[in-house]
Amino acid sequence: MPLLTLEEFFDGNGREDSFAPNRWGFGRPPLAEIAERLRQLRADVDVAWVRVELHADTEVDEPDGAVLGESIVIGTTAPAAELEARLDVDWLRSDGIVESDDSSLEDFCEVPAVEGHERIVFLVSD
Repeated sequence: MPLLTLEEFFDGNGREDSFAPNRWGFGRPPLAEIAERLRQLRADVDVAWVRVELHADTEVDEPDGAVLGESIVIGTTAPAAELEARLDVDWLRSDGIVESDDSSLEDFCEVPAVEGHERIVFLVSD
């Protein structure tokens, strides 16, 4: 599965249950506000890139298939606790930042490069 850019996932997406659906209706902010928060994070100097991981139920072979986001993937040098504070994981109704390992990226294509001391982390909402 590809990792989508913020624009590819959020722009024109009015389907509120397409990201963290188990949190929608339980205090999770609207998609537009999530997208804005993620765009602000992406502009930070210690963040190389931000992408949306697709859920396994995404219908990639269907022209009008559902596009469902599973988590947010971030290339960064920032500490997890600092990212959680900047994103305000409580406001997002997220479970926070999880560090990746080599196996966590096996199923993805089009993963942007990480350089130097950058690493890949996931913002999850299980």
